Order: sequence, then C-alpha cells, then structure tokens
Amino acid sequence: MINLLVNHELDPIYDKSSKVLILGSIPSVKSRASGFYYAHPTNRFWPILENLFNTKLSTKEEKIKFLHDNNIALWDVFKSCDIKASSDATIKNYELNDIDQIVNYASIKAIFCTGKRAFNTLVKYYQTNIPIFYLPSPSSANAALKLNELIKEYSKIKKYVTEP
Repeated sequence: MINLLVNHELDPIYDKSSKVLILGSIPSVKSRASGFYYAHPTNRFWPILENLFNTKLSTKEEKIKFLHDNNIALWDVFKSCDIKASSDATIKNYELNDIDQIVNYASIKAIFCTGKRAFNTLVKYYQTNIPIFYLPSPSSANAALKLNELIKEYSKIKKYVTEP
C-alpha cells in the first residue's frame, strides 16, 4: 500500500469555555469517511469518555454537545500528511494545524495528545506554557492496554475540565 496525501477535513470542536484540548494525529480512514472524530467502531475514545463522565453518547450531535458541556476541545495535530491507511507510524511530509486558533480563543489549561506521534510532534514544534500530556492511543491497534487501563490514564483530563 502506498502513502496517500490526506488533508484534514474535520472542523475543530471548541468554544470559549474549553479548558482541555485533546489532539489526535489525523482522522482515520473510517473517521474521514464518516466525517467525525474517532469513528471506527473498535476505537475506544468515546467509550473511555463515556466511562469517565458516566454518560452514553450515540450520535455525533450528542458527542459535540458533551464536549461543549464538559469544556473539552477536540482536534488533531496534523493538517495534512502522507499516510498509509490509518497508521501513524507511516506519517510523512506533514503540515501542522494551527493549534493557536484554539489556544488563543479558549481558556485551555492543558493539552492531551492521544498517541505518541501526535505527542512527539506537538512537543517538538509547538511552543507553549500550557502543559502537554501524552495519553496512550485509544485505537484497537493499541491492544497492549485494556479499556480499564486507558480509562485510568485518561482520568487526568477530569482535573483540568473542572478547574475554575
């Protein structure tokens, strides 16, 4: 399989009250096809948040409302890149999203990156005084961690969304 140029086509989700910014790398093939973040049925991102916040999220609209209600902004590090399928390890020739678009508008207290590629790239190229944290990828390809272990890692988010 050859690398394909992928342009990020999903809008960031945020508002003035966003306190936490969660950044992935770039939407997966399935997410791009469905037009929403973490859309692959085996991706554990939404089940993690459902567990942490004791809620059930079924539709895109419910997920967007949940993010706004809980002061969470959601986007990705890469604006475009060459990538094989949905493998972050194959990302090359990339351009970064303008993270300041969110940081300068909202009240971001912490940035969380879901995966090593997103985290390593962000800390290499993005200068900020806002703490940046690594979270393990919620992808089912990251089978080394069970759902309960991911939930424990992602629980760090709650501290920042409830801060004044």
